[in-house]
This record gives sequence, C-alpha cells and structure tokens, in this order.
Amino acid sequence: MSCLTYLQSKARRYFPARPALLLVTTALLSTCLGCNTKTATLNPRTSLSPEFSSKIKHVVVIVQENRSFDNLFHGFPGADTVSTATLSSGSTIPLQPLPIEGGYDLGHELNDFLTDWNNGAMNGFDKDGGPTPACYSGSCPTSIPANAEFSYVEPSETVPYFAMASNYVLADRFFTSQIDSSFDAHQFLVAARSSIVNLPNSSIWGCDAPPGTTVPTLLPNRQLGPGVFPCFSDATLGSELDAKGMDWRFYAPAIDDLGDIWSAYDAFSTIRYSSDWTTKVISPETQILSDVQGGFLAPVTWVVPDFANSDHPGTSSPAGPSWVASIVNEIGQSQFWDSTAIVVYWDDWGGFYDHVPPPQLDDWGLGVRVPMMVISPYAKRGYVSHVQYESTSVAAFIESIFGLSTLGVADSRANNLGDCFDLLQKPRAFEPITQTIPTDHFLHQKPSNRPPDTD
Repeated sequence: MSCLTYLQSKARRYFPARPALLLVTTALLSTCLGCNTKTATLNPRTSLSPEFSSKIKHVVVIVQENRSFDNLFHGFPGADTVSTATLSSGSTIPLQPLPIEGGYDLGHELNDFLTDWNNGAMNGFDKDGGPTPACYSGSCPTSIPANAEFSYVEPSETVPYFAMASNYVLADRFFTSQIDSSFDAHQFLVAARSSIVNLPNSSIWGCDAPPGTTVPTLLPNRQLGPGVFPCFSDATLGSELDAKGMDWRFYAPAIDDLGDIWSAYDAFSTIRYSSDWTTKVISPETQILSDVQGGFLAPVTWVVPDFANSDHPGTSSPAGPSWVASIVNEIGQSQFWDSTAIVVYWDDWGGFYDHVPPPQLDDWGLGVRVPMMVISPYAKRGYVSHVQYESTSVAAFIESIFGLSTLGVADSRANNLGDCFDLLQKPRAFEPITQTIPTDHFLHQKPSNRPPDTD
C-alpha cells in the first residue's frame, strides 16, 4: 500500500500479520527474516555478507529528536501500533492527535523511564508528571494540552516520513540502547557505550562544559552514581575510522553566537582536541546539502538537525520531515545514490507513550521503542522489519561494512541491519520524496542557535 493510498483510507490502521519463516544454515543460526514474529533475531556479527562492503560505500545516519514509535508512526500499515494506552489503574485512554510542533515538553530521564516502563507493564506514563510548557526565546505558550504524553502525530503532518517508510524500510522493533535522554543517547551514537546517565548540570555538554560541570554515573542498581566531568577518552567510530585512514563527517548545528557546536564528539577528548574537530565536525549542519551538491560524501556521515527541524516538541515548526527528506533527496539525486545506505532514527522516546515493552539487556537499556528507517537502492521495498534492533545496531552495521572493531558490549550484541536489505535486487532508481518545505528553505534558513535538544 502506498503512502498516498494510506492517507486516503486512514480507517484501515494496519495489515494483518503475515508470517514468513526463512530457515538459514546452522552456521548463521536460525533467523526470521521478514516475518511478523516480534522476537526475531539475527546473529549480529555474521548477518552481513561480503557483498555489503562491495555495494555500500557510504552510510549516512540522520538523527532526529524525541519521538516514540506509537507517537510518530501511529497506524502505519503493517507496523505494530495502538490507538489506546493503558494507565497505571488498568483503564485505557485513547491516543489523541497533537501537532508535531506543539508547545510542551515531557520528562524522559532515568526516573521517567523507570516510571513509564514500570517493570515492563508500560502503564506508568500517567505518573511521570505530564507535559510542561516549552518556553523558548523568552516566551511560553498560553496553554498546553492535557495528557500530551498520550498522543500521536497526524500522518498529514509527516507525509515525507510515511512516503520514505512506504517505499523503503521501517523498523518497528528498534529500541534505544539507553534508558534516558539525549546526552547519553549521543554517546551510544558514536561510541556504542556510556558510563553516565541523564544530563550535565550546565547548558554546554561535553569537553567544552565550564569547570565544575558534572553528569551522574549509573550504578548497577540503576541508581545515580557520583558525578563526573562530561569529557571522556573512550574510543569512537570516528577514531576507528581515523585509524584505518577512512574519512567521516559529523554535521551539527551551532548552539550560540560564539561558535559552540552541538556534537556528540564534543564529549570525547580524542576528537575534541584533535584536528578532526575542525576538519570533520562540520557546522552548520546544512552543509551536508551543499557538500553533496558539490560532489562530496564521506564514507560515514552523521547529521544532527537545527532545533527548528528536529521534531522535538516545542519547536513551533513542522519542518522536521521535510528537513530529513531534503537530505534524502539530495543524496538520491546525486552520484552517490547507488552506493549509499541512509539510516534515520530518533534518539529517545521524548516521554511519549509506547506500548511495546523494551527487553532489558543491561543497566543502560534497552530503552523505549523509537522509529528507524533505512533508505537505499538496496533496501527492501515497502517493508516493515520486526527484527529487534537498538541504537547500536547502526554502529554494528557501520563496523561490519568498513571492517571496524566493536567498541563495547552494546554493539557486540546488537542485531545488524541486514534484514532491511535485498542485495540480489538491481539498485533501485531513486524516486524523489515529496517535501512540504523545499530544500532551498533549509539552505537559507537562519540558525536558531539553540541545541536540537536540551533534555
């Protein structure tokens, strides 16, 4: 079913499950590829054939902000979503449609996760404090919706996302590798590991934080441990690529008029205090568009949005879906399309309801389910993957493609993204994604100078 057909017949919420079991050799273990069994797994280190490295030369990771799967892909055909939420009392409440740019925020730190998750019952969302006004640039909304955590975004606001998911791959069992908010999420993005939880106690995160800044560590019992300065010496994907003589880029927004950059690599001294900081961490983030237009795309690329284009609640802007589509369209219409895999995911659940209990694999995760899409000439067409993935599945995919070592426990265990691809198919010609906001808008957009997420 196409996105257009879906939008014209919203009453049909999802297709029935269609089990399809594929048996592979015992050397690769038994795996369920393309079935609707929710516990399907892959062997993470052997699921990619050598053909991947010969056909995929570029991996682009686009990271958006603060949306659960039930919130952003409500009713997507073939995906596991619901229209009602269960409360702590056992009663239910219907999910309500709210604009993607709504002027509120929701708690999503460690205690919020523990409350929402409630030992796997996923019924504590009504106990985590509810929405608070999102006050930016000295102004606050005059009112905020009640029960905003129990909401979804209307598909009419996310047409580019539904179009990408309808034509390529959407994963409905993608969980975050962390159980808290953005600072920790972005450690897993580039280092596949973390020792901290929640947020630094200053507005600048990372090695550029002022002296005295601390961020809590996480103890084995999921209690807050001693605070440490938010600058670490861990190996990263960037440093591993450097060691192999391979190029990479991290496109990130400026966060003030003094030139600070909101990049995960600011938290890693091995990158922040090397030449990589000025040559491979690039701001503004819109340069990804002009670089591709000019004939340049690094083997590994990360893209973080400006606040206005982030999908974070309170932006007062519905531009996020078109921002992502602008990057996809630019790459899709370039010389790089036939050798690229684009991965789009959201860094945490943002406090929004989701009904699927995340498996608990260690003290850091897994966290609440978020959306993930794969767009590539080799991606399966109109496919919803039910394989269990996590944030570090993206790192594991990059490691497999480019022959890098694993960085930690999470990327060692994480299922690879192989289920999303069909390398036997001829590379598909790119079909442009409809944007409600044109690419030219982003190329000339005045930066907000706000971090895409402060929580």
